[in-house]
Amino acid sequence: MTDRHHLLVHGGTFAAVGDGGDISGVRGGTSPDGLFVRDARHLSRWQLTVDGAVPEALSPVADGDTARCVLVPRGGRQEPPAYTIFREQAVGDGAFVELLRVTSNRPVPTTVRLAVTADADFTDQFELRSDHRTYTKIGATRARQVLDGGVEFTYRRGEWRSLTTVTAEPVPDGVEETGTGARRLVWTLELEPHGTAELALRVMARPHGDKRALRVPRSPAALTDQLLAMEGEFVEGVAFPTGWPELAAACARGLADLASLQIPAAGLDGEEVRVPAAGAPWFLTLLGRDALLTSLFALPYRPQLAAATLPALAAVQATETGADSVAQPGKIVHEVRHGELAHFGQVPYGRYYGSVDATPLFLVLLGAYVEQTGDAELARRLEPHARAAIGWMLDHGGLTSRGYLVYRADQGGLANQNWKDSPGAICSADGTRASGSVMAAGAQGYAYDALRRTAWLARTVWDDEVYAALLEQAAGDLRDRFQRDFWMPDRSFPALALDGEGRHVDALASDAGHLLWSGLLDKEYGAMVGRRLLEPDFFSGWGVRTVASGQPAYHPLSYHRGSVWPHDNALITLGLARYGLHDEARTVAHALVDAAAATGHRLPEVLAGYGRDTHGEPVPYPHACVRESRSAAAPLALLTAVGGA
Repeated sequence: MTDRHHLLVHGGTFAAVGDGGDISGVRGGTSPDGLFVRDARHLSRWQLTVDGAVPEALSPVADGDTARCVLVPRGGRQEPPAYTIFREQAVGDGAFVELLRVTSNRPVPTTVRLAVTADADFTDQFELRSDHRTYTKIGATRARQVLDGGVEFTYRRGEWRSLTTVTAEPVPDGVEETGTGARRLVWTLELEPHGTAELALRVMARPHGDKRALRVPRSPAALTDQLLAMEGEFVEGVAFPTGWPELAAACARGLADLASLQIPAAGLDGEEVRVPAAGAPWFLTLLGRDALLTSLFALPYRPQLAAATLPALAAVQATETGADSVAQPGKIVHEVRHGELAHFGQVPYGRYYGSVDATPLFLVLLGAYVEQTGDAELARRLEPHARAAIGWMLDHGGLTSRGYLVYRADQGGLANQNWKDSPGAICSADGTRASGSVMAAGAQGYAYDALRRTAWLARTVWDDEVYAALLEQAAGDLRDRFQRDFWMPDRSFPALALDGEGRHVDALASDAGHLLWSGLLDKEYGAMVGRRLLEPDFFSGWGVRTVASGQPAYHPLSYHRGSVWPHDNALITLGLARYGLHDEARTVAHALVDAAAATGHRLPEVLAGYGRDTHGEPVPYPHACVRESRSAAAPLALLTAVGGA
């Protein structure tokens, strides 16, 4: 098996398979392989052998909603393959289905011994990350039980129980032990001259607490049809630009990916809603910031995402203080996890609130949604939650005491709690990390926009003029303070952040473009910033770099210190358009659309920061999510910003 993994995604389920359709279960690397549901690996091994050997991929798996490949037994030119295996795989909600078709290439009867070795280790996704952490699992047990038509794997640890069931038609001739815990399902196929035999294998994953009566279709085609119907419904009715087919293709691809990335969540009254997951493979779960920005980008075209995301986040809004979870009353959640380690408190991410910007973005989306749709009822329903979010910004968030939204590194969780949340992302131009409490520039822009939009809701929906005036005053004061404290006159650019002593964290960074999107800068400063972002040290030709090149902090393969993020650039493009810099907005939009066209019209989570002048194609970032909701929605933001130009 190669290091290449091919992702199949359907809601909260994804599978990562190799070129030949196998799952090896090897730990480490940039992407996990296996079948995953709710943060747990429900298939850790899925390997096909024919006549005791691993077949060769004649036609390897290609990108798509279905994994298809053509396999043959290994041999030489003098001995053409006796048979060909056509392999087809797809995923559904808690399901993985495979169809194997074995065709004889001989004019005489042929016997083929086919086997599929399966195992389920139920490993939590956090155990598969390359961070060298280990987790103790006292009392954990695994068991295997042979069924009439297959095998069932179970995992128990205290009250935690998960299982994976593998069945097949026709039923296997036998289920063998392997000495490793895996089980081998075997068939002896008698093929007529040039005859064909088919096997259908179905895997049902049942995570802890899942009591639904799931039905797994027999064929990958049935699952693929379900997914294509979802994608078609999501794309239907959107007016794509006719004069810019590449942008139209990127929008269509993005909407289709958003359809497959929708996962179930609970609304305010426990009702099921479907919200955008952050991305696969590592973040197929609800992340507050990601879901909010995705919903904002898609708002003019698919407002139902916002209508689901807002109550889902309100339902898990913090109501009390929690040290491990970084929860404070009124704060909007950063990350929700459902895995074993979160359940037992071994990682803090069951409900983790380590985000300084999800709370203001919640208010920005609520105001924008009501303005876009006229749905005042949702604003009334969420009024207590919006007021609590404002309360958090003013109190625990730091607006009243420090003048800005503030975060501190969380030793058990995230060092940085703005969108650039990797260690060292908030740094000076020389690469020195910010110390003490951090006031990140972008978050202040979101806070300004949140105050203004909530003031509008208070005046027009909640009929509270006094509250509206209070929020407008707070927004105006924040704007005045920011331009005084963050502006670096010698560079004509805002600082990336202020540190605990109020000193400039002076790296030239793309976050300044977020200030254009939120409208925090006055017109003169905004124009200077917008034009500066298009200079060669910032603009790679594929987009604006997170950190401008030429600074010691810059690295083209750093996650947040020189790479190019599509969602970051989407916000910048919207901001450029807001400040009337339409030529600059079109330049960034065309760069992103060109990058998408080079990768099948799908934008990844992040690209390397190498320049287009020296690299004629965008260079991938090695650890990027292949499907990411903010990137999927980014072409829609470009369409909003520049139309079909």
